[in-house]
Amino acid sequence: MKSVSRNKSNYTGFKRILYSTKYSLEGLIYAYRHEKSLWIHAGISIVSIILGLVLQISLTQWSIILIGIGVILAIELINTAIEAVVDMVTLEYNDLAKIAKDCGSAATFVATTIGLIIGIVVFGPKILKIIGFLR
Repeated sequence: MKSVSRNKSNYTGFKRILYSTKYSLEGLIYAYRHEKSLWIHAGISIVSIILGLVLQISLTQWSIILIGIGVILAIELINTAIEAVVDMVTLEYNDLAKIAKDCGSAATFVATTIGLIIGIVVFGPKILKIIGFLR
């Protein structure tokens, strides 16, 4: 069997980096145009950043929040890719296709749940202090 290269171009060096960046941005733009859940995650990310600024969280807390945001958005993009590949292979119902899509969705759910817990741990005490429940 003949080997097939994914990269049909002979670009190397900086030109290859530019094309890789271009394709990455095209994927990001596609996802933002077609995936409502990515918009929801982006909105929550913006709220988290605003809360971090208002509540003046520490550098360590910023690191945790930003890593969480990045992981959640990245997993959502991977889930979108899984769904696209499954749909490319078959549009008919298939148990394995269902498993792939459900597991991709579950990965997003797990990451989002952990992100919510991180948000509660980082922002919760500061918010409770502001509203008078903590000293």
